[in-house]
Amino acid sequence: MELISSAERNQLFEGFAQDAFHLELRDDYSVPDEDSPFASWLRGERVDYSYMEPWTQLIRRVTGEGKTVRRVRVVTEPHTLYIQWEHATTGLNEEAGEKIRWLPRHHLPEGVTLPVEGNDWWLYDNRLLAVGHFDSDGRVLGSEIVEDPDTVAECVRLRDLLWADAIPHPEYKP
Repeated sequence: MELISSAERNQLFEGFAQDAFHLELRDDYSVPDEDSPFASWLRGERVDYSYMEPWTQLIRRVTGEGKTVRRVRVVTEPHTLYIQWEHATTGLNEEAGEKIRWLPRHHLPEGVTLPVEGNDWWLYDNRLLAVGHFDSDGRVLGSEIVEDPDTVAECVRLRDLLWADAIPHPEYKP
């Protein structure tokens, strides 16, 4: 399996026409850029969110072009410390133009199966997937590009189902 880097995956935002959707299924993401800000937050210190600027600038630009960027975060309750921190920082994503919703894991529709082996994925314009792969410590290994029509269709169906059931960020109270 060939994987692209996070930077290469972010380049996919240059080519999508209408909608990018991210399904997040993990309760912890060991992203190196977040290690120091997360540790500061845990200690109750002021957090420097400048590490998010490349992402928020990208989102401002693509949403300013009329495109949508959405994500559903499926989370375990009670939340891990990481998810608590993620919830506390989500306002920055939304200010940049993302629409984020939360779905408690125990509210997943009965019988739902998660495609692509239960990995996270980005879906671009209902035609292309970037499936995230992680190592045993939760660090990002990269993303696998999937264009198989049946797999993409299953992800479109799941996106629509979960988006309808998930709680918009301003209304979700952990």
